[in-house]
Amino acid sequence: MHLSNWLIFCGVTLLVAFSPGPAVLLAVSNSMSVGPRRAMISSLGNAAGLFMVSAAAMAGLGVVLSTSAHAFMVLKLAGAAYLIYLGIKQWRSQGSVFADVQGGQGGAAPRSSWRLFGHGMTVALTNPKGILFFSALFPQFLTQDAPMLTQFAVLTGTFAAASVIAHSFYVLLARLLRKQLSDVRRTRIFNKVSGAAFVLLGLSLLRLRNKAA
Repeated sequence: MHLSNWLIFCGVTLLVAFSPGPAVLLAVSNSMSVGPRRAMISSLGNAAGLFMVSAAAMAGLGVVLSTSAHAFMVLKLAGAAYLIYLGIKQWRSQGSVFADVQGGQGGAAPRSSWRLFGHGMTVALTNPKGILFFSALFPQFLTQDAPMLTQFAVLTGTFAAASVIAHSFYVLLARLLRKQLSDVRRTRIFNKVSGAAFVLLGLSLLRLRNKAA
């Protein structure tokens, strides 16, 4: 695996992991209802689900890597368009990223460890962001002449670790700023910065070359 590709992958992964979504909202909601430590059980379940989604995507990667340069270009454009779409959506967002956990949703959160783990896994398996990430972007960071299983473990492990780190950050943030979660103005700055970063990464993705060629 090329180091430059992995570094770009890390940047994309961190932005995707830290962008608000169902898994983040679940982590925040569980933090407010069962506490930060137990909320991370759900995040571990989410990481396990990400490995399943990645494995499903890997099933067809051999065909993708052996296709023509035109097919690779189409896939690259699709991945860049996805990142740019996320950036524009994030930039235009006007509400608080924690708005969905206001109003006392925490009482309905699962309490047992297995249910917390299973709920996090289910969110990962049904989260369009993760599915689109692996299917549209994952193949572009692989090289055909390197062991596929090793690349799968490294890239998926990187993504899962970034997700757990992101959830830990939001869980602690939610506990520290419980009274400020409804402040929309502070959140808009975050939306603008992360949205712009998504667009820049999407444009940088267009510079990737097909390492298998």
